[in-house]
Amino acid sequence: MSLDADHIVDRRRMRRKLTFWRVLAVFVAVVAVVGGGVFFTTGRSGIAAAPGTIARVQIDGLIRANQQRTEALDRLANSPARAVIVHINSPGGTTAGSEQLHDSLMRLKEQKPLVVVVDGLAASGGYIAALAADHIVALETSLVGSIGVLFQYPNFTDLLKTLGVKVEEIKSSPLKAAPNGFEPTSPEARAAIEAVVSDSYSWFKGMVKARRQLDDEMLQRVADGRVFTGRQGLSLKLVDELGDERAAIAWLAKEKNIDPKTPVRDYRLRDRLADLPFLHTAVVTGLDVVGLGSFARRLEEWGAVQAIERLNLDGLLALWHPPTAN
Repeated sequence: MSLDADHIVDRRRMRRKLTFWRVLAVFVAVVAVVGGGVFFTTGRSGIAAAPGTIARVQIDGLIRANQQRTEALDRLANSPARAVIVHINSPGGTTAGSEQLHDSLMRLKEQKPLVVVVDGLAASGGYIAALAADHIVALETSLVGSIGVLFQYPNFTDLLKTLGVKVEEIKSSPLKAAPNGFEPTSPEARAAIEAVVSDSYSWFKGMVKARRQLDDEMLQRVADGRVFTGRQGLSLKLVDELGDERAAIAWLAKEKNIDPKTPVRDYRLRDRLADLPFLHTAVVTGLDVVGLGSFARRLEEWGAVQAIERLNLDGLLALWHPPTAN
């Protein structure tokens, strides 16, 4: 009987040792991955722009307020970089976030020649950002425009009636928290929201008119909310030239006396480790290997929640998306 007990104790001891070495191996692997990623990106891009270079900035995806991005662009304005090329591929985002980005790029333009290259899409808030440039270059099949403002909210009134649910509220005034989606929108609430949308739309159109030097007739043609191809945008004065980064460099050489052989270096708007999305995957996989699968799944769920929160856009939207079939 004692031999069986000793055998069980030995097996438990061996299992603890094995778990320890597995955890240590995963830790070493994660450190190696992070170190390798940092080493790989060192010298190719960074928060500090290299002297005598053209800084390349990338604006991708949904645009919302981002103080870290603002501070990074302010640092770039005070850096020794010769010029800046901003690549945009964005459907827009919140009007406030787009305005913040536009203002940051305008401050940058006061210090450096700035060209925007529309890689695929600069619509709504993405086009607001592009308006800060001295020169806008777009591919022939890029999409630009979508000049307009959107306020969307779901209305669950019919669903709540079906379920027999009634939402009661006490508020200080009729327009407080209106519209709320739990009751039909009153004419007064609709008028208030329409006034906000109209004011923001006027602001957007005024910016386009001033920055692109459009007359009232041309502004009316481009500001009905639709998107245009790069080819259409050129004739409508929404973009200045068709091409890619090479066209941007050629314009800098011709108009700003920048040597066309000046090297172009990436300038990131986020911390280096934020550009290592594979780190999360490596950690989750490692935890699963050592038998901590439940904790790994919690990490994956947390990552999904964070992704959803990042897509939660609050406030007025300057955002374009393709129409969906009914």
